[in-house]
Amino acid sequence: MALASNRLAGRAALPAEDEPFELFKGFAEIFVTVGLGILITGSFGFLLFAGGKLGYAMLIPLIALLGEYFTRKRRMVLPSILLTLTLGGAVLASFLGIPILGMRFIAEAPNFDLALVATAVALIAWFLRYRVPFSMFLVGLCGLGLLLSFAKGFDPEAPISQTVDLFDLSNGSALSLAMLVFGLLALAGGIWFDMRDPHRLGRQSASGFWLHVLAAPALVNTLALTFYKMGPGTGYVLLLATLAVFAALALIIDRRSFFTAGIGYMIFLSFYAFGNATDPRSWWITLILIGLFLTALGSFWTELRTRLMRALPNFPGKHRLPPYATE
Repeated sequence: MALASNRLAGRAALPAEDEPFELFKGFAEIFVTVGLGILITGSFGFLLFAGGKLGYAMLIPLIALLGEYFTRKRRMVLPSILLTLTLGGAVLASFLGIPILGMRFIAEAPNFDLALVATAVALIAWFLRYRVPFSMFLVGLCGLGLLLSFAKGFDPEAPISQTVDLFDLSNGSALSLAMLVFGLLALAGGIWFDMRDPHRLGRQSASGFWLHVLAAPALVNTLALTFYKMGPGTGYVLLLATLAVFAALALIIDRRSFFTAGIGYMIFLSFYAFGNATDPRSWWITLILIGLFLTALGSFWTELRTRLMRALPNFPGKHRLPPYATE
């Protein structure tokens, strides 16, 4: 009851239109995290030279013990995130070792897929025990790694110019399809968590936040890049339509984080689609236009969402989305 009351009080202290986000509660958490970071770094370094791969598994009981204190008892946010990262790193390192030989060595390791599955399972178990929302972000990364591994053809050390074409759906690349599937699954997972906590009071909503952070870049990277590669005309119209759909979807689910996570890709693609590489002015013109759009969207978010939700007909799950003014 006390925890629920604290959550309600914290939510009430925020503006009605705000999207709660908490990375740490105060400098005390930063101080503890610095200490834990030094301890964990030293432990990994010791095991690198003394324990071998299996030695990293010895860290898991220590991480669980620290989680009992800092996560379940003290309910500290930033230390819990660090412990979650450490758990994932310890499980992964127990299969692959510390990646000092480069990404190619890791991706080509014979037990790479098994390592990702084991890491994902450990993180899910960690989430069920400690309810750290950041766990979903790492589980999503494991899922992305598995999909890319199954799709094959991805060279982590290849030049960016060669890698970009692999994520173009028109090329028939399995990687582009894998990225699209991952984005849709992450989006579905994020919405599922959101619908369990429409008022954004607890960890369900925070878990959804981290999945939306993964979903947006994956979807924008695949769809927007595909339409951009189609060239002027139809391709650019579809590119603009895609960005508009993403903005509308972000409003419907009331997730600024979903839209924000894809902004970097949008700036990159918008510059190359509508800018002129020989004219430096195209840089600031593109940035000004995108900046004006985002500022206006953020400033009038609540009003725009209310109008959009009123205009939309009833659809399954609409009543489970964050509330909006109906009159």
